[in-house]
Amino acid sequence: MFDVSEACRTSLLSLSRLTTDEVARVGETAYRFGNSPKEFADRLHGARVGLLFTAPSTRTRSSFWNAAVTLGCHTLHLGSSELQVSTGESWGDTGAVLAHYVDAAVVRTNGPQDELGRLAESLPATVNALTYEEHPTQAIADLCALRDHFGGAEQLRLAYLGLVNNTARSLAHLACRVPGMRLDVYSPEGAGFPDEELSEMNDVAGREVVSQRHSVPDAPHPVDALYTTRWQSMGVPHKDTDWRARFAPFRVTKRTMERFSGEAEAVFMHDLPAIREQEATSEVLDSPLSLVPRQAYHKTSAAAAALLRVLGEDTAAR
Repeated sequence: MFDVSEACRTSLLSLSRLTTDEVARVGETAYRFGNSPKEFADRLHGARVGLLFTAPSTRTRSSFWNAAVTLGCHTLHLGSSELQVSTGESWGDTGAVLAHYVDAAVVRTNGPQDELGRLAESLPATVNALTYEEHPTQAIADLCALRDHFGGAEQLRLAYLGLVNNTARSLAHLACRVPGMRLDVYSPEGAGFPDEELSEMNDVAGREVVSQRHSVPDAPHPVDALYTTRWQSMGVPHKDTDWRARFAPFRVTKRTMERFSGEAEAVFMHDLPAIREQEATSEVLDSPLSLVPRQAYHKTSAAAAALLRVLGEDTAAR
């Protein structure tokens, strides 16, 4: 039976709460798992993991189940219709009750970050599987995919086009904690980072890591990778009726990839699901330089690293 004292358990709610060394450690664990899952077989044998998903999920939920099974965990799946939060119970009360039944919780709310924080107060080993503000395990999967292609992520320069959402925010926190990484954000006016948040991230990094523009120049700074996501986060519609016209200049096409490439061709990244021919063309999504399949593969790598970390069994140093 799995037995780790509560003192060894911790949460993974945001990469902003991790140091550079801690991000490197989680990333190393994830990368090692991705390359040799069998090495981690039954590492968390008998641990009880609740998978609480109140919003749709294909890759994240499946990958956490896959990782948990490989690690030897028992899993409990609870959807929106099975949780009393749908009838008004608070996330804090939900966490207090579930702490008696599970060792860790993987939670997707698509709601405010502070809801998850209240649950984690009672259930320390909580993983953020997506809130409105952040998606930390996606950034770890991205880190692994970049390492697959480039051999490492340090000193890489990325461009992000389109809506700044939870994926973009976690990617920015990642960039601030990977030595030498830069992130150039190109978003429509009103769809990017607030200026104050941008300043705070760069202040924490001690250098200008994240920059932002509200148009895409004809000759942008060359990058190693170009990233985009859906223009409607979690399918939530925009309030303005002409939003498609505002986002159209940020669509990623073969020509966009050429404009952002330097001496070497830039690779393409997308967290999925994609609305083909909207934020990116199929030609780009399916190109040989698309890291999208590896990002999807490494969702399990990131999930395993997250579970190992929150349950006090992070093994990167072994």
